[in-house]
Amino acid sequence: MRKVEILNTLAKKGESFTFTEGLKVSGLSVQSFKVLLFRMERDGWIEKVKRGKYIIIPLGAEKGRYTLNEFVIGSLLVNPYCIAYWSALNFYGLTEQFPNTVFMQTTSRKKKQATEIFGVRYKIVRVKEEKFFGIRKEWIENTRINITDKEKTIIDCLDKPQYCGGVVEVAKALKYGGELDKKKFLEYVQKIENSGVIRRLGYLCDLFAIDIGIPEIKTRNYLLLDPTMPHKGTKNAKWRLIINLDEKIMGYLE
Repeated sequence: MRKVEILNTLAKKGESFTFTEGLKVSGLSVQSFKVLLFRMERDGWIEKVKRGKYIIIPLGAEKGRYTLNEFVIGSLLVNPYCIAYWSALNFYGLTEQFPNTVFMQTTSRKKKQATEIFGVRYKIVRVKEEKFFGIRKEWIENTRINITDKEKTIIDCLDKPQYCGGVVEVAKALKYGGELDKKKFLEYVQKIENSGVIRRLGYLCDLFAIDIGIPEIKTRNYLLLDPTMPHKGTKNAKWRLIINLDEKIMGYLE
């Protein structure tokens, strides 16, 4: 089978393919197919995303300049996966910030947690199976990708504020993000089983007069509202939090 026919057959299946898929379509030996891949990449017909995974470059696109949407490329890097944290906040318009890293969540024991592809950085965050939920499908450039829903995105960001630009970004999402499912919030916050998430969400809901019914935590220990900020601030006795955000920021949010 000629390389044009091989590429056309693969393109009908999608914008990307694996080594195994290409080998099966080609009918070639492993060594012959490796040579074919080298030539197709050299000639600008395909680009390697990672070992064993390639994207097909459309006719007329310039080699080295064409790439799929970063979320689509992210979907090829690890399995299972979902777009999460700051990237999901941005997708839903819950932050005005444009993160220069694509944040992804997985349960896979992937050794390489940070990588750069076509000038875009990817951060893969591993979580426990019980934290991998609240995922929906969205269409991006004719490809269905996995992404956390709005409520799970906010919960995840309160769980790991370092991957969303800090708690202030979550506060903005809660205040200016429009209609959110309160029932989902309560279900998710209980399911994730992290007292820090419960306290941070409870405090922010009080701040913005959002009634979700977050259960109070019975503990003597204090946690930081935002672990990414300096470890000092006033104490909130109800939620056992050290409010370590700048007073001007808090005033702006109120």
